[in-house]
Amino acid sequence: MGLFTPNRNIKRKKFEYEPRFYNPQKDEKLKQRMRVQRHVGKRRKSSGIIYFVILFIMAIYVYSIM
Repeated sequence: MGLFTPNRNIKRKKFEYEPRFYNPQKDEKLKQRMRVQRHVGKRRKSSGIIYFVILFIMAIYVYSIM
């Protein structure tokens, strides 16, 4: 029953990460590419919903004929 003792002090782990190499110009280029990819992904999601709705309507139509 050592899990539920009230006097137990819980210490959180601390991480002190320091990158070895840092190039601010390269970092900025990566951020710009990520922004472009993020905007492209949003466009695809809206078209995927439209295709899903069309497919759903066609399935209902075929089901109602039978």
